[in-house]
Amino acid sequence: MNTIRLYGDPVLRMKSQEVTAEEMLRRDVNLWVSTMVKVMHENKGIGLAAPQIGLLKRIIVADVGSREGLIVLINPQILSSDGKEVMEEGCLSLPGVYLEVKRAARILVKGMNEKGLEAELELAGLLARVVQHEVDHLDGILIIDRVPHKRLKPIKNKLEEIKQICTKSRTL
Repeated sequence: MNTIRLYGDPVLRMKSQEVTAEEMLRRDVNLWVSTMVKVMHENKGIGLAAPQIGLLKRIIVADVGSREGLIVLINPQILSSDGKEVMEEGCLSLPGVYLEVKRAARILVKGMNEKGLEAELELAGLLARVVQHEVDHLDGILIIDRVPHKRLKPIKNKLEEIKQICTKSRTL
C-alpha cells in the first residue's frame, strides 16, 4: 500500500466507498492518512487520493505549501463551484503526463478531518484545483478524462508506456 498505482491499474477506475463511523472509531483512518501523506511527500506530490495507493476509500490529502498547510478530507463533497480556469496538471499515477485541464476557480467543499470533525472550506487557486483533481480520483476519473480525446493523441505512446510499467509491476 506504499506505492503509487499507475494508469492501467483497475483500482484507479473504481468508485471509492465512504469511510464509515466504525472505521473512524477503530482509528483505521489515522493509519491510512499517515500512509497517504508519507507517500505523497516521498513522491513530491501536492495531493493524493486513497485509490492511488490501492485503498478504495473516500480520503484525500493535499499540501500545496500554502498557509493552509496539510489538508485532509474524508468523504469530501464539493458543494458549489464558481468561475473557470485552465491550468496544466500532472498526476502521480500518470508520471510524465501534463495536460491543460479546465476546472472551477473556486469551490466550497465539506468533509471530515482525520479526527472526525466536520470541515467546510472555501478554496481558490491551486488548492481548489488539487482538491477537485483528488475528488475526481475517488470517482475513478483521471485527468485524461477531462480533456478532448484529440489532445491525447500526442501522448498516446506515453500512456501505453505507463500501462506497460503498471502491468509489469502487477505481475512481479
